[in-house]
Amino acid sequence: MTHSPFSLLPISFPRSNWQQACELAPLFNELVDRVSLDGEFLQESLSRTKEADVFTRRLLDIHSKMLEINKREEIRLGLHRSDYMLDAQTNSLLQVELNTISTSSIAPGCIVSELHRNLINQNGKLLGLDSGNIPRNNNVSQYAEALAKAWIEYNNSRAVILAVVQADEHNMYDQLWLLSILKERYGVTVIRKTLTEIDADAVLLPDGTLLVGDREVAVVYFRAGYTPRDYPSESEWRARLLMEQSSAVKCPSISYHLVGTKKIQQELAKPNVLERFIENEDDIEKLRKCFAGLWDLDDSNAVKNAIKRPELFVIKPQREGGGNNIYGDDVRETLLKLEKERSEERAAYILMQRIFPFTAPACLVRDGSCHQVNSVSEVGIFGAYLRNKEKVIMNDECGYLIRTKGSTANEGGVISGYAVIDIIYLT
Repeated sequence: MTHSPFSLLPISFPRSNWQQACELAPLFNELVDRVSLDGEFLQESLSRTKEADVFTRRLLDIHSKMLEINKREEIRLGLHRSDYMLDAQTNSLLQVELNTISTSSIAPGCIVSELHRNLINQNGKLLGLDSGNIPRNNNVSQYAEALAKAWIEYNNSRAVILAVVQADEHNMYDQLWLLSILKERYGVTVIRKTLTEIDADAVLLPDGTLLVGDREVAVVYFRAGYTPRDYPSESEWRARLLMEQSSAVKCPSISYHLVGTKKIQQELAKPNVLERFIENEDDIEKLRKCFAGLWDLDDSNAVKNAIKRPELFVIKPQREGGGNNIYGDDVRETLLKLEKERSEERAAYILMQRIFPFTAPACLVRDGSCHQVNSVSEVGIFGAYLRNKEKVIMNDECGYLIRTKGSTANEGGVISGYAVIDIIYLT
């Protein structure tokens, strides 16, 4: 057991770009919900990806079954995080990715925020910093509020929230802090189960009620299920399908999960696609302004440019959790290899413009040791969206997560060991 890795002092970040990122959160919340309702768009956009990626195919199979039985999610809950980098060349805030399942490091972000504020209050004159320029970070409380409101909408005070977790969870206290707030502040009981345990213990009643043991489940909160490693056998897939068929509120539902795939991110960046889901022209412009360059591997011009200048691009597969992207000379080698493969293989990836953020010195603390490095940072804005039929109950920006890493590191996950938790200092 060890502490969460963190930065000793906050990073500087322009206030205008910070406000831009916060204003985008409710827009992306709404966009996820609207795209999730368009089953034809999801199936068509991912039709080629599923031929090359077994994991995506299994998710789409569940989605297809829900479409076949006309399964409607009247209560829809999304806990999202949109990640950005500030591009040094254009000074533009560009989206790295949109996460719709198991958005993590909620609680540690709050702790590091208070740590930095305390350090600056004690040493402000020496450091030349003012703690008033650190935005408050209440994301764990706001996420708890969203889950509690979804539980209330389900309308059974005896029902529980089911947290779907990994068997070898390393990030348990991030989860347990959130779940303890649900119990202490809202009186909601939360049970934690792996997909394997759910397959063994869960029962679906004819009316759609989901029981785990003898407890009715109001909300299923996924902190697992986003990687093929979580499905080592058919048992776990049975559990996922069973939960999806139930009347419990899913966070996320299978359709919300699919909206967070890299391929859908790339499709939404195409000309005239946002207009399919958003009517307001100003909102469309705000969303499109943060899109980086995104292409599928059938775009011959983009692939040609990436082979010529691989350092300017990233190849991304349909995976979450860090450690999956392809950078540098490996981009060229991968593209040349894929050109020789069946065309279906190329559909498992997207090509993205590589963002080069500003660099700054930072003191990173990991395993009790402090190391000074030249660093870059990624800004994640949390969002919560809750809707019951036509009524939007919650559509809020819910705090932030800053991940700082050495400037030579490619990947950026905290739990995967690449980055540390940081906080913003507005300038």
